Amino acid sequence: MGKYYETLFRPALFTRDSEAAHEIGVDAMAWLGAVAPVRRALEWWTRRGTARARPVAAFGLQFPNAVGLAAGFDKNARAWPAAAALGFGHVEIGTVTALAQPGNPKPRMFRYPADEAVINRMGFNNEGSEAVAARLARQAPPGKRRIPLGVNLGKSKVTEIEQAAADYLRSFSRLAEYADYLVLNVSSPNTPNLRQLQDESRLRELLAAITGANRDRAAQPGKRRVPVLLKIAPDLTWPQIDAVLGVIAEYGLDGIIATNTTLARPGPFATVNEAGGLSGAPLTRRSTEIVGYIARATQGRLPIIGVGGIVDIESAAAKLDAGATLVQVYTGMIYRGPFFAAELARGLVERQRQR
Repeated sequence: MGKYYETLFRPALFTRDSEAAHEIGVDAMAWLGAVAPVRRALEWWTRRGTARARPVAAFGLQFPNAVGLAAGFDKNARAWPAAAALGFGHVEIGTVTALAQPGNPKPRMFRYPADEAVINRMGFNNEGSEAVAARLARQAPPGKRRIPLGVNLGKSKVTEIEQAAADYLRSFSRLAEYADYLVLNVSSPNTPNLRQLQDESRLRELLAAITGANRDRAAQPGKRRVPVLLKIAPDLTWPQIDAVLGVIAEYGLDGIIATNTTLARPGPFATVNEAGGLSGAPLTRRSTEIVGYIARATQGRLPIIGVGGIVDIESAAAKLDAGATLVQVYTGMIYRGPFFAAELARGLVERQRQR
């Protein structure tokens, strides 16, 4: 299927603006999710090649395969019900903020096909946590889904950094009910000052607020504790990562996502004059190095979702070999097509069988 996409569909999509093509993909996936017979038939077809995949256990959840859809694609929980039919073993929606916001001025997403890369400065455009919660309330709840659903939370742009914890708490209170796991995104480069939340003191304040609310929630009758993960940037130094890992251990977070997009401009991107986060193949090496570093630093005790520059089976396998428990893709799907996850999952099954 990947060859058909690359030769027939991708050229047509790439005549469109990047964000316009993205919206076509979201609309198509939302349609698939709404048409149950087609969705079920497609899921049966995609799962034929992954029937021997070893389910992955992480942060108290079961994942049918290791490949997930990263946050950024389905910002408003419109398309995720179709993710299993495309071969994904989990899906993460968002980033969702407490307040609805339009994001940064357009154009704000740019493809670089020769390098299998994207630069984006979307700016957390989304309908806000109240609207997303209302949509999730009409969809399959935790425990009745084909695959786990993660909800990625960010800070509203208009919220001052000193009020960030309260902003995240508003979204937590609205969305925890519907999430199989939650992610605190403190690493997008496209919201002013957001990355300051990776600083040890600010991160401690945020995690204290969220983990406290999570404990209070679990103490209520009929409520459950929701696994919480942190998503970090690839631009942190090793001492900064050590400090982050120390705070994660202090507050008992369930996992880490490594990594978000980068502000670095390696190789041919040194002369590219577009602001925003770079994703895709140029990020492969750095994100995998960070996965390996975290795995060694935590002696494999902290589950890691590896994301950044997965463009083929080899780059997915490299992250798992480095210590990732799960992987996620997004930019790779732009270049390889909607069945990229199924192809990765099948390839990883074959790799398991050959070992």
